[in-house]
Amino acid sequence: MTKIKIVLLSAVILLAAGVANAQNYPTKPINMVVPFAPGGASDLVARIISPLLIKELGQQIIVDNRGGASGNIGVAYAARGTADGYALLLGNIGTMAINPALFPKFQVNPVRDFIAITQVVDAPTALVVHPSVPAKTVKEFIEYAKARPGKLNFGTAGPGSNGRLEMELFMDYTGTDLVHVPYKGGAGAAAIGLLSGEVQCGFQSLASVMTHVNAGKLKVLGVAARKRVKAVPDVPIMSEQGFESMKSGSWQGVYVPVGTPRPIVNRLFAVFTKVMADAEVTKRLNDNGVEVVTSKSPEEFAEFMKNENDKWAKVVKKVGVVGE
Repeated sequence: MTKIKIVLLSAVILLAAGVANAQNYPTKPINMVVPFAPGGASDLVARIISPLLIKELGQQIIVDNRGGASGNIGVAYAARGTADGYALLLGNIGTMAINPALFPKFQVNPVRDFIAITQVVDAPTALVVHPSVPAKTVKEFIEYAKARPGKLNFGTAGPGSNGRLEMELFMDYTGTDLVHVPYKGGAGAAAIGLLSGEVQCGFQSLASVMTHVNAGKLKVLGVAARKRVKAVPDVPIMSEQGFESMKSGSWQGVYVPVGTPRPIVNRLFAVFTKVMADAEVTKRLNDNGVEVVTSKSPEEFAEFMKNENDKWAKVVKKVGVVGE
């Protein structure tokens, strides 16, 4: 048998094995890494969709919170997972698009080391303030902050979070001077800091603060989205208040380690898109300030992620922030 025939035969055998595995998949619990501590937007999404994923896949979904280092700890752990469909990552804009520019020496490259399955949500961020801040609008907040340069703190989910970059751009646009306070636990920890008054403001994902907003313990002044969101329909988006370019939501998507067989990738894509279309899942996410957004294919999501990497690399360079 010639060398070419051997190679072709091997390829056929591997493809057949992949199809067989996909037909039987899954046969054991699936680990889904959330690279942040409980309480943030990613954790919220994971726990809302997990019950329906369990129903569709017939296996337990283990939500594995591995926070720290702006999400890099969880991403590195997921990248080392087995490429067989049992190691998933729920990545977001920070871990998969911003961190590569912010931490250029980080050993994991999201575009190289993961296969993108599908986007699942867009979690809009918003300018949120503690009740001690008397401002009711973004304009009033700017006036309040300008009268107190270096006196107000803003909390973020870490140096690589889009909330950090959004506030840096906001300060650049408005000439305000706020002090950055990064939280190791991610969005949930940053929300607690805002709730306690340790920080007075921040661009937070609505999913992280909606419970406190509904209770009157925090105030939303403006939403960084393309349109008003259902959770806070009366709050103007940032572009309505003069900030046309501030439309960056904290998108989230599902990934598997590179090398995962295509049939399993296809299976996961079909299951996740079906789960995200469920009316109850959509309602629960909307009520918490999260919008459902899915990709047309894994390839489309991969291209979207590549474009996001390019976009945020330019923002990181412009703002001049570095990993801390």
